[in-house]
Amino acid sequence: MKQYEIKDIGLAPSGRQRIEWVKNNMPLLSGLEEKYGRHGSRPFDGVKVSLSIHLEPKTAYLCKVLASAGAEMSVTGSNVLSTQDDTAAALAEDGIRVFAVRGAGETDYYRHIEMCLEHKPNIVIDDGGDLVGMLHGKRPDLAEDVWGGCEETTTGIIRLKAMEREGKLKFPMVAVNDARCKHLFDNRYGTGQSVWDSILRNTNLIIASKTVVVAGYGWCGRGIAMRASALGASVIVTEIDPVKAIEARMDGYSVMPMIEAAPLGDIFVTATGCNKVITLEHMAIMKNRAILANAGHFNAEVDAEALESRAVERYEARKNIEAYVLPGGKTIHVMAEGRLVNIAAADGHPAEIMDMSFAVQFLSALFILENKGKLRNAVIDVSSEIDSVVAANKLAAWGIEIDELTPDQEIYLNSWNFD
Repeated sequence: MKQYEIKDIGLAPSGRQRIEWVKNNMPLLSGLEEKYGRHGSRPFDGVKVSLSIHLEPKTAYLCKVLASAGAEMSVTGSNVLSTQDDTAAALAEDGIRVFAVRGAGETDYYRHIEMCLEHKPNIVIDDGGDLVGMLHGKRPDLAEDVWGGCEETTTGIIRLKAMEREGKLKFPMVAVNDARCKHLFDNRYGTGQSVWDSILRNTNLIIASKTVVVAGYGWCGRGIAMRASALGASVIVTEIDPVKAIEARMDGYSVMPMIEAAPLGDIFVTATGCNKVITLEHMAIMKNRAILANAGHFNAEVDAEALESRAVERYEARKNIEAYVLPGGKTIHVMAEGRLVNIAAADGHPAEIMDMSFAVQFLSALFILENKGKLRNAVIDVSSEIDSVVAANKLAAWGIEIDELTPDQEIYLNSWNFD
């Protein structure tokens, strides 16, 4: 089997430097490496792991920790614009099988996923469902040795649950995204910061005084809206869920349908996991030079294809920003081709946030290993024990202590008789 397919192995020194930086800011993963790595118990010895997550330094460090714990790693990206070529080169130089190139076309992207799976994994770690999708579609033969896996994001879990409902899921998958130590922090604080990091660095525009429209008020949308407000923007939320709409309103934001928000917004950020959230109908009534960014996993939330078919001119307004001129002269700006803006046009979530998410990933993969053959082919919740361990270790890394229940309090909370 081919060992790697990357842009340039000569980029490895830059990638190694960046991986070292995040390692120094990821104490939970470092602790797992110490406990289970070369001088630890190495529980993954001989276990083949295929991983498809945005291939940047935090992901690379997760791969190195798993490899240190004995795993035979095979790695690819989960988005054609999120791979960082120097990171891929550093992994390849370290002897890890890696197949990913930033900007690869769709054909090469799926070919790299297939190459990543060719060592017939025992455990899969996915972000968005493309890797698992290939094991259930084009290459079911490569799924024969899979004991189970982990899914990183909301979009992937939606796809997995659909497969489970139809009785098509071939192996158990742990819903890492639904762990409290993942979605409460990664989706909210990680997305909230990294989306605005990307928008700020790529536009060089002020956010204060602008109207920001956030589509979707899940945990990602909450974080995006919260940080937009903190930067001085007026925030409008669009939703399909009445409960989330109430929550957005009580959090102080305006709530209305997208068709009403379209002419009011200066910056639009989608975070729904759905398709065609912003359509040509909405774009036609937007302000001139409105900016559209997507924070959902797939480039389907902004209908850029329809926009391109309607535009009379398209040009690069700035790096990572495409300008589309509509009949009549109005210009609409789309960031990062409508792809995941915080990772396709920036560096993704902060290292400290991904430290928690990837600690959950590591321990969930260990759970699959320790329970192989005992789990049903379903989407499985992360255990409360894993959440508690990750949270306790995070507090310890910060040097924070909290209260514990006394024996009397435990009896009180577990009793129905208060006499």
